[in-house]
Amino acid sequence: MLNDVVKKEKFKDIDLTDVFFESLKKDYPKFEEWFKKKRENLAYVFRDDNKKIQGFLYLKEEDEEDLSIKPVFQKQRRLKVGTFKINGHGTVLGDRFLSIILRKFIEENFSMVYVTIFEKHLSLISLFEKFGFKKWGNKDNGEFVYFKDLKIHDNIYTDFPRFKNTSQKKYLLAIQPQFHTQMFPDSKLKTEKSHCVEDLSFTNTVEKIYITNMGSVPLLKPKDLLLIYRTGEPGKSAEYSAVGTSICTVVEYKHIKDFPDSQNFLTYCGKGSIFSEQELKRFWSNQRFPYIIKMLYNSPLQKRIVRHDLKETVGLSRKGYQGFQEINDAQFDKILELGEVNEGYVIN
Repeated sequence: MLNDVVKKEKFKDIDLTDVFFESLKKDYPKFEEWFKKKRENLAYVFRDDNKKIQGFLYLKEEDEEDLSIKPVFQKQRRLKVGTFKINGHGTVLGDRFLSIILRKFIEENFSMVYVTIFEKHLSLISLFEKFGFKKWGNKDNGEFVYFKDLKIHDNIYTDFPRFKNTSQKKYLLAIQPQFHTQMFPDSKLKTEKSHCVEDLSFTNTVEKIYITNMGSVPLLKPKDLLLIYRTGEPGKSAEYSAVGTSICTVVEYKHIKDFPDSQNFLTYCGKGSIFSEQELKRFWSNQRFPYIIKMLYNSPLQKRIVRHDLKETVGLSRKGYQGFQEINDAQFDKILELGEVNEGYVIN
């Protein structure tokens, strides 16, 4: 895709005659009437290179009783996934939209988020279940109702985007500037004028793949926490241009030799990596970057922390290799404080 982004658009600027909406019109007899009433509201929209819609998401805050759902929803503030449809075709488009839903759920302090889905949408149901949604009941029109609350599951997927801040080890993991913004668009720097933060790029997925040759990376274990560290900009002092930007959770570590062949390697890395298939094939051939980390992108730091403050205020060591180093619990807590990470993301 040339313009592989999710954008906010007003309903009135969206063509309701697009073939994308045909299934929604069939499933919901009053869909067109409802859509026209929302003309000033914003939706998240993904379009292909021909400007055709491939993904649509509308989110709504509710604070009332709902008798159309059994068991009944009592009066309560909650986030509703009002309309959600994707033409995924094997992509990570569902992950992108799910990330939008769950970040809004946490950052705007909802205690519950829910979605209604017809039983036929099995892949969508599986996606929601993977990230902690459970069946509540049914609507009068036969739709299933799935919800997620703040119950702790002690599972990095079902608790996502929240992360557990106890017992796990923590590390700093460095990424060069040219790769950082592609991998973590929500964590881009204010100085990066050419990158639009409202555009949620194709790499703003839940899962990330990081490929490296840093020798200490094999120390990583599932559930370890990572501070993503954007290295200094060329020609500028790293002391004030290198910054901590994001918090991630390790899903697993693999060595390139763990894959029996190139196809397995390409399949594993292809959906969460910023690299093209051609680049991944080159990595497989030369095997110069043998360490692969799969991680979940939990939260950007609301306030980036420059290298100077990571060393002088947080207390990270200036000795040894700066691309990968362990962070103790007190230092990590200080990073969360200085980074102004929303408390809703943290499970203590």
